Amino acid sequence: MHLTPFQAVIFDMDGTLLDTESVFRTIVFEVCDELGFPMTDDVHLSMVGSSHERTNQLLIEAYGVAFPYTLFDQRCRVIMGERSHGGVPVKPGARELVGELRERGIPTAVATSSRNPHAQRHLGAAGLIDLFDTIVTREDVTYPKPHPEPYLIAAKRLGIEPVHCLALEDSHAGVHAAHAAGMQTVMVPDLVHPSDEIRALGIAVMESLNHVRAAAFRRA
Repeated sequence: MHLTPFQAVIFDMDGTLLDTESVFRTIVFEVCDELGFPMTDDVHLSMVGSSHERTNQLLIEAYGVAFPYTLFDQRCRVIMGERSHGGVPVKPGARELVGELRERGIPTAVATSSRNPHAQRHLGAAGLIDLFDTIVTREDVTYPKPHPEPYLIAAKRLGIEPVHCLALEDSHAGVHAAHAAGMQTVMVPDLVHPSDEIRALGIAVMESLNHVRAAAFRRA
């Protein structure tokens, strides 16, 4: 399939640009087990793409108010830092797509629900941080995904109307955010597959960023 013309591209980070969701999944299961609150696939998948606050809410809903979220959050961040020390894996096609967009003079941004230190550290470790014109993190918005604010701020910073932006996402929350912002939205599934609700929105689904690149630049 082909994409309609666009003037800017806005990427989600974890699971879209960076292959971090599978690493984080392992850590979440380990830490919850340590804390005596066994994680399940359903609870974990509900957390994918969620903000810090939404993750807290989901865990309290799943395990009750006794769940030690602050300790969980600290442990996950420490272990993630240790495991990403040698670099952060990048999703297939990410470097090639971002590189071609830069060569063509097309502005790019990151819109993530992650907090700024996490985004800076991981994009830096992956060697991608200097390739984007702006990075919108949790600290930059009042309402995180699935609210459209992260995408609207990214578009505003790039100086491009949302309708002329292409948004690339791997999570349901992110797809809803980009779609609500009025952007051409493509879901590139990572751990979470498109639901009937996502498909009903008319969201394009592509296997990888290599497929997005081919569709964007009319390659067979």
